[in-house]
Amino acid sequence: MPMASYCTLSLSLTFLFSSLLISTINASSEPDILLTFKSAIDDPMNSLSSWSNATTTHHCNWTGVACTTAATVSSLTLQNLNLSGEISPSICQLSDIITLNLADNFFNQPIPLHLSQCSSLNTLNLSNNLIWGTIPDQISEFKSLMFLDLSKNHVEGKIPDGVGSLLNLQVLNLGNNLLSGSVPLVLGNFTDLIVLDLSLNPFMESEIPSDIGKLLKLEQVLLQRSGFYGEIPSSIVDLKGLTVVDLSENNLTGVLPSRIGSSLTKLVSFDVSQNNLFGSFPNGICEANGLATLSLHTNNFNGTLPNTSIANCLNLERLELQNNGFHGDFPNNLWSLPKIKLIRAENNRFSGEIPDSVSMASQLEQVQIDNNSFISKIPHGLGLVKSLYRFSASLNGLYGELPPNFCDSPVMSIINFSHNYIAGEIPELKQCKKLVSLSLADNNFVGEIPVSLGDLPVLTYLDLSHNNLTGEIPLELQNLKLALFNVSFNRLSGRVPSSLIAGLPALYIQGNPELCGPGLSNSCSNEGSNRRIAGISKLACALISLALLAGLLSLAFGFYVIRKASKRKSETGIWRSVFFYPLRVTEQDLIIAMDEKASRGSSGAFGRVYIVNLPSNELVAVKKIPTFGNQSFKTLRTEVKTLAKIRHKNQCHLSAEFGYNKKATEQMDTYGFGVILLELVTGRAAEQIDSSEETLDVVKWVRRKVNISNGAVQVLDPKLSSSCQQDALGMLEIGLQCTSVMPEKRPSMFEAVAALQSLGSKPRLTSLDLSASSHSVPV
Repeated sequence: MPMASYCTLSLSLTFLFSSLLISTINASSEPDILLTFKSAIDDPMNSLSSWSNATTTHHCNWTGVACTTAATVSSLTLQNLNLSGEISPSICQLSDIITLNLADNFFNQPIPLHLSQCSSLNTLNLSNNLIWGTIPDQISEFKSLMFLDLSKNHVEGKIPDGVGSLLNLQVLNLGNNLLSGSVPLVLGNFTDLIVLDLSLNPFMESEIPSDIGKLLKLEQVLLQRSGFYGEIPSSIVDLKGLTVVDLSENNLTGVLPSRIGSSLTKLVSFDVSQNNLFGSFPNGICEANGLATLSLHTNNFNGTLPNTSIANCLNLERLELQNNGFHGDFPNNLWSLPKIKLIRAENNRFSGEIPDSVSMASQLEQVQIDNNSFISKIPHGLGLVKSLYRFSASLNGLYGELPPNFCDSPVMSIINFSHNYIAGEIPELKQCKKLVSLSLADNNFVGEIPVSLGDLPVLTYLDLSHNNLTGEIPLELQNLKLALFNVSFNRLSGRVPSSLIAGLPALYIQGNPELCGPGLSNSCSNEGSNRRIAGISKLACALISLALLAGLLSLAFGFYVIRKASKRKSETGIWRSVFFYPLRVTEQDLIIAMDEKASRGSSGAFGRVYIVNLPSNELVAVKKIPTFGNQSFKTLRTEVKTLAKIRHKNQCHLSAEFGYNKKATEQMDTYGFGVILLELVTGRAAEQIDSSEETLDVVKWVRRKVNISNGAVQVLDPKLSSSCQQDALGMLEIGLQCTSVMPEKRPSMFEAVAALQSLGSKPRLTSLDLSASSHSVPV
């Protein structure tokens, strides 16, 4: 039997059985009917404990039960009670029930068609459950329904034509499901519809039906993120009662219908963002006096915004115009709208000034106008807006000096005036104790870094680079837990506070030749210079000894260690760098070079690897370790020390999968580590011409050898003493595991290091046993 026929037959039989069950239930009392309904439900929280004949409580007072004046059940609202099990058809024995609300539970079943037998039911809410399967054509049996909400479930397939029979619907919510296909051509049947929600159905592919214009009572249309394409039907302007329109994140094209602004005078929210729309700003949109949200961002709109088009938006709270092609002067009226909270207009070509009247925007919270052509001083009125928590205006033509009160908002968190022409001194910042990020880079600031910055308790990102700042870096900045501190390319001088050098993950101080301190080109004293040279000499001797012992000296591994835990002070805000080979490079050069282009693959167990090309054309592998997670620092240090002893030209990630997957992974790291282990224990080069004139890499050579009798012992370097043989065989086994052809069978670096550490504690095995075990290694 075809699957479709089987499913239809199954649904029909279920429907028939339910009908028979309802007809055969005795004319029970309403409490008995409710208890029968309860018996099919799993109630782990005992939320329905009041449903009992053992008490004197009237059933109209049971949890979730509401009754008519005649004491008959009219409504059952069991929302968010962690219920599961089955929705019993017995509920339809309640002759006056009009509302069944089981939302926000865990009912796991197909759409319960038997509820269509509830002849008086007009509200069915099964949203946010685990309802699955398709919407069958028999949905047409729910003829009395006025409210149907199946949102936030796993309903799939096409919307059937049968839904068009629900002529009394006022609310149809099928949002946040797995529906597919197109909207059926029955939408115009719902002449009483008030709310239409088909949003968040990413598998749908449909145009917006043109007969949507027949739904003259429609107030809310929510179609966002549901694969709608084509143009917005011009008939939408006939829906005079619309208050909420959300068509965002689709593939809509064309222009907005010409009369959409002046026709939809009851709009409260209008969102067509993230589509492919073009054309001009919808003039007359503010004739909707109640408009609170207007979002046109991330489209291809162009043209200007006349002051007259915005002046009437007295209730506007959110304006999102970013990522379009708007140009011309930004309307002055916008800055002083009484209820405006959000202005986003970045990445356009707006010009004009920021007026002092911005102080009248008493509810303004967030402004982002980056990457435009504003030419303006920063007004004193900006500092009078006490609700402002973000102001970002980088990449414009702002000039003049910062007003002393520019950061007086007590909730200010983010300020970005970078890449402008602002001059003068940076005012002392004393009021904005919640400031997290301050970027004044690439301006014309002079004078000293304000000492008061050290008193801002949550300041985390500070970028003052590319200015003309002078003087010393204030010691008070050591009080901060900075994740980024950039003062590069200024004219600073004096000693850099040691904790800033040692403790920051992103310290940028280059371009200030008069700065000095530990680890910098200027040491601040001859004594310090001598100590540094002596230290480097000792480190070089140690590294040379290690290199001679390993026999591998060609590529340096550098590891950056970020240590930032949240609970213990000793682990907070510390950036450490560990060099295991003398490099002609500063920490700052490494940080600058560690960009996405230098990144090799996703983060491994202890962080991401970067391949950095130094000015000397040396290649250095840098491991950036952002967090230790559950790994102890002792474990991390052991891994770093082990890897630090390994410097090898073949260490970069040349595993089997590298030929088809150019992105490096932790498994490739493990493979390279295994190659080096095999070279160490065999004394053989990574690639070597065999006696048969065949070039074999060490991995293939070892695999061939271990497959013969006693082969594991035969591949060991004959220079190894017999006392080392057992441990060497253990290293050989680990090396073979690390170079397994199947990446998923390779151990992690952490596991490989742990295995090496445990070699000395393992019981000694015979050569035969070890040889046999080598055969079982997954390669």
